[in-house]
Amino acid sequence: MSRSKPLNLARLNDAVLGSWSSVPPSKTLDHLLRFLSTWSGTDKFFTLVQAICKIMVHVLTFRARIQHRAGLRKVPVSNAAGGFAKFASAVGDSQMLGRFWGLFQIFQWLIALERNQQPTRNLLTIERLQGWSMLGYYPFEHLSYLRTHDVLPPTLPSPASLLNPTAKPISLNAKDLSLLSCRCWASYVILQFAHLREDRKLLLLQQRALRKGKGSPLSHAEKEDFGRKWDAYWTGLLVNLCNLPLALHWSIDGGLIKNSLLVDILSLITATASFRSGWNATALPSSGPQDISTIVAPPIEMETVKAA
Repeated sequence: MSRSKPLNLARLNDAVLGSWSSVPPSKTLDHLLRFLSTWSGTDKFFTLVQAICKIMVHVLTFRARIQHRAGLRKVPVSNAAGGFAKFASAVGDSQMLGRFWGLFQIFQWLIALERNQQPTRNLLTIERLQGWSMLGYYPFEHLSYLRTHDVLPPTLPSPASLLNPTAKPISLNAKDLSLLSCRCWASYVILQFAHLREDRKLLLLQQRALRKGKGSPLSHAEKEDFGRKWDAYWTGLLVNLCNLPLALHWSIDGGLIKNSLLVDILSLITATASFRSGWNATALPSSGPQDISTIVAPPIEMETVKAA
């Protein structure tokens, strides 16, 4: 008959403080941390969180109205919906602040673009134009954010005032700056359709060249490789198809889409697809050239500035 060991400080330490020893390592947790350790991954994660919160606002508000009509609630208002809306706004505000170093990523991208040979001249031209559109997007967004939070005054002295004291000052309107920022982003989104068209051509050419060179069907590994590439292509197309109406909506004073639920549904689709794309991209460490989607994080949410 075995005798149990006496309870001592070391055993108590192992039982309480060392209780995590019974938890097995998690590859999913490792993957999540690898994904969130990148600026793009963190942005995609919080964009998805924000989109879910905004959808929850619609769901909870609708439920409150139904309950009110059924006599189960005194007023057709959901306190929880208000909480989700505030959290979504806080996330959007923090994302704008977090994009303040995004311009440096664009500098890095444009410098690398000129030092690495591109597959086609068309792709080089498209990415050059996209880079320049982002050089407009980020400064306008930064200025709009700073003006919204009253960090900058409504007007700034014109550089011409150094020579002419009566020169008209520069007006800083947060709404106008936000519209200009979104129009630059809309240019990027429109150009992305041309980029995707070139990507599709290259993928088809690669498949034909590989089949012709081998003279036999693709191997299992080659099929998997092309499967991943086509999956990334179709995901990028879906994201861009949803981003286009959003970009046009936020580029027009008063908005293009009058139904806020439709805006939030498009944002949720985009956020989910972008998160999935980023998750797949970080499944295994890659030493290949960085994709534009990991450098440029187009804004999903602009309501924080536009509502001010």
